[in-house]
Amino acid sequence: MPEQDLFPRFLAAGRAWTYVLPCRERDMLKVGFSRDPLRRLHALHHRFFEFFDLERALLIETDTVREARFIERALIRRFAAARLPAPLAVRQVAGGRTEWFAGVAPEVEAMACLLARERGHVLHTPLSGWLRARFAASGDVLYGWSAHMLDAVAYEQFNPPAAGAADARPAQALRAALDMLAALDMDLQRLVTPAVVTWYRYGALPDAD
Repeated sequence: MPEQDLFPRFLAAGRAWTYVLPCRERDMLKVGFSRDPLRRLHALHHRFFEFFDLERALLIETDTVREARFIERALIRRFAAARLPAPLAVRQVAGGRTEWFAGVAPEVEAMACLLARERGHVLHTPLSGWLRARFAASGDVLYGWSAHMLDAVAYEQFNPPAAGAADARPAQALRAALDMLAALDMDLQRLVTPAVVTWYRYGALPDAD
């Protein structure tokens, strides 16, 4: 099962976002733009909710990719002298190994907020609040996705993947998503099936019919 299918999609057609993502443990941050911020976060690091400081991270919501890229490039030009290589923990396959900066987090965050206000865009800060709202508004998608993933977990338990199969596993993807919801202080009982909650807390799969 391809990894891109192991995480729920919440794409908002027509819109784009510029993001500023400070790291939690190091004085570094990532700047970029995306049509689907949640999937971009997951692509950069499968446990992005631990790797990035979501209480300091922000999104600027724009109507077009062109505008999101304008803001991204303005930030990159202004802080070009502070660029450095990406942390090794960032996935190479994500294409996220550029536009990293060190030692300028407060300045980047302040300029991003100023650009958002001057250009009339919606500023989502902190990013954790945007994520909570997005999951709360997309409960049906997450509910169905979690049930599907638990079925995949049960299937794989009795049908081990063939040698050489993709590294991504349904159990890993489902647990990472639930860990993220827990880190965001979301109520799992409202977002996923009771069977998923039971599996997450106790490791128990539902009995087969």
